[in-house]
Amino acid sequence: MITILDYGAGNLRSVENALAEIGCPYTLAHDADALRGASKILLPGVGHFGQMMHALNDARGLRGALLERIAAGVPFLGICLGLQALFERSEEAPEVCGLALYPGAVRRFPPNARVPHMGWNQLEVRPESRLFRGVPQAPFVYFAHSFYVPPSDRASALCTYELPYTAALECANVFGVQFHPEKSAAAGLQVVRNFVELPC
Repeated sequence: MITILDYGAGNLRSVENALAEIGCPYTLAHDADALRGASKILLPGVGHFGQMMHALNDARGLRGALLERIAAGVPFLGICLGLQALFERSEEAPEVCGLALYPGAVRRFPPNARVPHMGWNQLEVRPESRLFRGVPQAPFVYFAHSFYVPPSDRASALCTYELPYTAALECANVFGVQFHPEKSAAAGLQVVRNFVELPC
C-alpha cells in the first residue's frame, strides 16, 4: 500500500485521485509513527521550499522518520517540490536545509525565463528508466515550477525550458519527478503505476 506523506500542504487531492484511478489503495501519514509503517512513500509538493521543510522538521518527527525509511530501502517518490526536497538547499529559501540525500542546490530559472514554467513540455527519457516503462518515447507532461534541479547522472529524464534540467531522477529506491504525473494524462498515470508496481 502507498503511504502519502501529508505535511499539511501539497496537492493531496489530485494525487489521491490519480491513485484511485489506477485502483491503488493508499493511506495518509500525518506523523512519524504512521510513516514508519509505510512500505512505499509518496511525497507530493506544491508551494514554498522553506515552508515544506519547516513542516517536515516540526515536532511530529516527519523528517527523521522519512530519512529512516528511505535508508531502510523503502521506495520513495517525490513530486515537484518533493523532488527538490531531496537536495541540500534551494535558492528559494537559502537559509533552510533540505533532506540532503543528494548534494547541491535547487536553482531558480534565469532572469530571462518566464516563471513559473507552467504547462506541457516534452521529456528526453533515458531508456533504462524504471519510472517510464510503457510510457511513449518523448512524452509530454505537465509542469508548474519556478525552480529546477540541474542535470546529473541520477536524472532519468531531462526537460529543457531556457536550459536543460532534471525532470525525473532515480537512484536505488529513491525516485523524483519535477512534473505533476497526476495532471499529465495517460503518461503521468503510467509513471504512477510503475512506482506502485515496484517491488518493495
